[in-house]
Amino acid sequence: MKCLIIAAGKGSRLWRRGDSKPLISVLGVPLIERVMRCAMQAEINDFYVVSGYQGEHVRHFLDGLARRCGVRITHIINHAWKQGNGLSVLKAGEDLDGHFLLLMGDHLFDPAIVQDLARKPPGEGKITLAVDSDITNSLINMDDVTRVRSENGKVCDIGKGLATFNGFDTGIFLCTPVLFQALERSMAKHGDTSLTGGVRCLAAEGRVNLFDIRGRFWLDVDDPHDLELAERALLDQMRDKPNDGPVSRYINRPVSVRISRHITRLPVTPDQISVVSFLCSLIAAGLLALGGYASLLAGGILAQFASIIDGCDGEVARLKFCESDSGAWFDAVLDRYADAFLLFGLTWHACGGQAEGIVLLTGFLAIIGSFMLSYTADKYDSRMRTRIAGSRSPRIGRDVRVFLIFVGALFNQPFWVLLVIAVLMNAETVRRVVVCRGHR
Repeated sequence: MKCLIIAAGKGSRLWRRGDSKPLISVLGVPLIERVMRCAMQAEINDFYVVSGYQGEHVRHFLDGLARRCGVRITHIINHAWKQGNGLSVLKAGEDLDGHFLLLMGDHLFDPAIVQDLARKPPGEGKITLAVDSDITNSLINMDDVTRVRSENGKVCDIGKGLATFNGFDTGIFLCTPVLFQALERSMAKHGDTSLTGGVRCLAAEGRVNLFDIRGRFWLDVDDPHDLELAERALLDQMRDKPNDGPVSRYINRPVSVRISRHITRLPVTPDQISVVSFLCSLIAAGLLALGGYASLLAGGILAQFASIIDGCDGEVARLKFCESDSGAWFDAVLDRYADAFLLFGLTWHACGGQAEGIVLLTGFLAIIGSFMLSYTADKYDSRMRTRIAGSRSPRIGRDVRVFLIFVGALFNQPFWVLLVIAVLMNAETVRRVVVCRGHR
């Protein structure tokens, strides 16, 4: 499916953040790229982008994006960008002759909205508008949002000045060429060059279907306040990772997302963050291995800090659309090495005041249990997530393991924390094997 994106306006309310609104960065990624990346997740790879103000800079950036992402981008130029955005849509009339997606270059949204909308053709001579029926949505600027009144799955009226309304226009459309005809009528009859004017003409004829996205994320980024809301909302999405353990969810993640917010503005890759976390773990292991409480405590604190940083690589990868299987694998390999060094350092420290045989055996069991827990995690998650719906049982993983090391160092109990890790990790591994075998 083809996708038309309107990115011709000036965006004067954001001039302090950049001279070209489509290229203003949101957590390290330009607005227009975020919009296109979300559409790409719906398997859309044929884009038509209307540019106007600072168009040369926008087109140059998009050419580079097309090469990086392997997608097709056709440039459409609107020299009359000061007029309504309906004129920008009309400029694409000769290029689009079937169903096409229409997006705004400054509207952020959940990619699942486009994925679901694309599966619902509007029908001949109709269009579909994604509408947010939650009129209490805290992300919406009531003074600027385009309001929608709908009945029985059809949009009846649309406009910013509607007194009676039950939804908001999200700027996400699935269209047919009938939209171009409606825009021409709106301009000829009312002198209205806005997209809303054309949609209003179709709504009066009962030809605008409603697609309700209540509860899903979307945001029109028009001013610095909206930009702040957008960054906050995107970071909040990083907190809700399904396979997070209790330590990650309630301790690590609230800190790591704050760190990631600043990292996204730097030319740093997720792999580089993984390496930094690993190096912190190595230093922590060295401190744990030294004698004395001070080095033990310092090692425990640094190990916990490394665990927090370890969450940043995935967050930055998701926020900047650079996730990869190889990156996840690289991070997992470094995590296993880091765990081994940390547990060995703790074991070495414990050997200073305990019978070496039992300490070494306990340390060995802790390392084996940690490795087997990580080895069984993917298999357990893939098999059990679809079988145990709504399960709220805590997930024991690396976050718990490193936090226990921190607690053991804090209370100067290296041997006992090794014993707890050995018992807990191996017991959880056995439990997973038993549960998976019972659900074959």
